[in-house]
Amino acid sequence: MDPRCGKVTGKASKAGPATAQDLAGAWREPQEPVPVRRAARPASDRSIRAAASRPPRTAQEPRPPCAPPARRAKAPRRADGAPPPRVPSVERPQPRAAPGLPAARACSRRPGGARPAREPSSPPGFPEEPGPGARVQAPRSRRTEAPPGGWTTRPVLDRLRLNRQQISAAAEVVNKVVDRLLRRLQNRDSEFKGVALLRTGSYYEHVKISSANEFDVMFKLEVPRIQLEEYLNTGAHYLVKFKRNPQGNPLCQFLEGEILSASKMLAKFRKIVKEEIKNIEDEDVIMEKKKPGSPAVTLLIRIPEEISVDIILALEAKNSWPANTKEGLPIHNWLGKKVRNELRRQPFYLVPKHAKKRQGFQGETWRISFSHIEKKILNNHGTSKTCCESDGVKCCRKECLKLMKYLLEQLKKKFENRKELNKFCSYHMKTAFFHLCSRNPLDSQWDPKDLKLCFDNCVIFLLECLRTEKLEHYFIPVVNLFSRDNIDKVSKEFLLEQIEYERNNGFPVFGEF
Repeated sequence: MDPRCGKVTGKASKAGPATAQDLAGAWREPQEPVPVRRAARPASDRSIRAAASRPPRTAQEPRPPCAPPARRAKAPRRADGAPPPRVPSVERPQPRAAPGLPAARACSRRPGGARPAREPSSPPGFPEEPGPGARVQAPRSRRTEAPPGGWTTRPVLDRLRLNRQQISAAAEVVNKVVDRLLRRLQNRDSEFKGVALLRTGSYYEHVKISSANEFDVMFKLEVPRIQLEEYLNTGAHYLVKFKRNPQGNPLCQFLEGEILSASKMLAKFRKIVKEEIKNIEDEDVIMEKKKPGSPAVTLLIRIPEEISVDIILALEAKNSWPANTKEGLPIHNWLGKKVRNELRRQPFYLVPKHAKKRQGFQGETWRISFSHIEKKILNNHGTSKTCCESDGVKCCRKECLKLMKYLLEQLKKKFENRKELNKFCSYHMKTAFFHLCSRNPLDSQWDPKDLKLCFDNCVIFLLECLRTEKLEHYFIPVVNLFSRDNIDKVSKEFLLEQIEYERNNGFPVFGEF
């Protein structure tokens, strides 16, 4: 029995293989009757008489059961009552053949029960052919594999997350040492009797990475009625003078003529701190040797792991911000004009960071600092007031900054024997990050689901700054942190090449060291 027409095929099964004309016959229009090929059979007298006795068929007469006329409204029925397989249309996928027969491709059905041409095997990477009754789907495009050295953000950020127990233990020791020093300075009859504590730095900004082994604190000292004179158009360094004769002012001993000497004041501050830490018996605390040009007094606390604490003396100035900061702090479209005005009414600080002078430093100069404003921005960084709060909108700004800092940190470890990266620091990463926040002010532009893309935007912006040798100070636009006076061209080109390599290869340095 031929399952498609319900008739005995006799010797028709011995017909030769399908020809091109036979294959083309399957695609005739459905309005035309499909011709049925039969094997030649000797005519008997009985069959001839029966044929002669039948009246001639008309065009409207139905076909025999094995080949009923095609109708648009209803599919033809087989002799056994089951619908025959339909000729597949161009838009629809090819249905499977009856069980026991191989699936036929489009344009391959042969009348008279001929077997279809062999189906090509599925290409590697595609799903196998579905079973009987399943819907055949169009093949999907092949997925591309991750590039060599591909990376995901979550494992890297998990590695950077600080251990809570380590944080608690380190913070307890640091606070104990700092508070003791502060009390002794306040109770001591000295020039620094009026100092107060100001906690700054990445730990208090909640962007500290890797381990809680570095802390920055400021001992601020208010100085009334001072006058600032910019040093050689540097933009960030100033000479400090008193507006009135400071008779009775304990700081007068640090004057060089009319100028308050930063180097003299820092030397005295170091001397007093060194004396006081000798009285701390229950902690192993030592002072590091002074680094040229550094404004910090660095203490090392061993518990037994070593913790570094940078104590920075800062003069608190309640004057109006210097004129060259007028165009700085570009947060108008990010945090708003109102917030910007409130921040600019805050005092600023002067730290004993000396300006460069030929091969040395100008010891009388102070550098302006806005670290307390940076801390406020990072802790209130969203256009939404509840950004990153427990019940507020989440963003990935801080995660991007952590990854930026980690990228530089890892490159410095990788090339620790080379000097090209010595002049780069995390402040460059933070400044580039702030500028990108101003460019992309909306919280929706920092969606945590797009962390990888957001980080890539930060990297692209940093590469642009290195390529153009321009990174404006966020608060003092006239200061270019990537000028050749600050960082030579060779060093910038080296960092540019290394970051481009990391970006093009999926940041393999994140998995090193």
